[in-house]
Amino acid sequence: MTAAHAVPTGVDMPEPIPLLVPCVPAPHELLPWLERMHAARHYSNFGPLVCELEATFATQFQVAGAQVTTVANATLGLELVLQALDLPAGSRILLPSFTFVATATAVLRAGHVPVLADVDADSWMLTPDIASAAHASMPVAAVVPVATFGMPHDMQAWQQFEAQTGLPVVIDAAAAYGSQWLHNGEGTLVFSLHTTKSMPAIEGGLVVSSRPGLTTKVRQLSNFGINLEPTAGVPVGTLAGAGTNAKMSEYHAAVGLASLQQWERHAQDRKALQADLMQFLNQCSGHNLQWQGDGTGGPLKAPTLLCPRLPSAHIRSQLEQICAQEKITVRRWYQPLLEHMPALHSRCLALPTPVAHQLADTLLGLPFFLGMTAAQRERVGNAVARVQWSRPAGRLTACVAHPVPLAA
Repeated sequence: MTAAHAVPTGVDMPEPIPLLVPCVPAPHELLPWLERMHAARHYSNFGPLVCELEATFATQFQVAGAQVTTVANATLGLELVLQALDLPAGSRILLPSFTFVATATAVLRAGHVPVLADVDADSWMLTPDIASAAHASMPVAAVVPVATFGMPHDMQAWQQFEAQTGLPVVIDAAAAYGSQWLHNGEGTLVFSLHTTKSMPAIEGGLVVSSRPGLTTKVRQLSNFGINLEPTAGVPVGTLAGAGTNAKMSEYHAAVGLASLQQWERHAQDRKALQADLMQFLNQCSGHNLQWQGDGTGGPLKAPTLLCPRLPSAHIRSQLEQICAQEKITVRRWYQPLLEHMPALHSRCLALPTPVAHQLADTLLGLPFFLGMTAAQRERVGNAVARVQWSRPAGRLTACVAHPVPLAA
């Protein structure tokens, strides 16, 4: 190492602040469930822990047990739900341009064509009104709205949309467990139980649907498509359709059951952390940050991300550079937009998406995780305060010197 590149002696380099930190049950909390699994010698293929987890979910969602099924992950859940709808091959499926790639890849792997639509400027989600206008300009066979960053949808509004258009609606509710409910409506929800979500099973997914027979067919397709129902039209053990292996294992169900026992407490902690950070960062930015608005489906109960909108792409770049200097991890969520990804743009149809493009230019994910220390939060706030906002500099200096109190 040359002198020009040597690290100065006596200077403590700050520890990096991660973007996300998974919060899963400790080994001793898993042990009772793992002992049950081992005693039963049942490790996969819809074992007793999977069945118990599904029964618990059915009670929570106030649906019959047959209207709930677990899967290996939410992406496969979306893919199998689309397959179970029995749409004509190559059907056009409407989804938001502003979403994670898995929403689009599930459509493609189910043999259909993604049609990318815009999102609402306040909630950052595809709404029934946007979907109706999109369908009028380019007819589609189904709609896959996304609960963006976990924000829940109004299921009664989507139920009315289904009744008016005849189009099936499948909510990609990957990050919305505990926030997204049917609310006395009808519909189909697909949740992620990934390790970064509020209800982790390390890997896993959950499908809840009021559509008759849908979850039963998804369950069958998740077991290669083999019929396990004695009352079906084909013998038990016969291949009823071309499925895949997408079953949840007993190990992942054990993690899910243990996570359920601490979910409510963790959800409250997440909500409190979000409120503290939003208040603090609003002060540090001179109130120049914009936050996602509540959808009409109710508030976000267990946030897993912190993603403000900056006034401009230039200011976002400033904050990114400052965070890089301070070893604070940030991320441009859902970017590039789906239509700009080389592997997707030739396989999708894109409608005009001006709001999605504005969001893509100005959103930035900041660190957010349970156990985040006061020192880590203040480092993030100080980085935000260093941005050259349009507000007078004195306001920002005051924020750094006298930060808003944060919970430990």
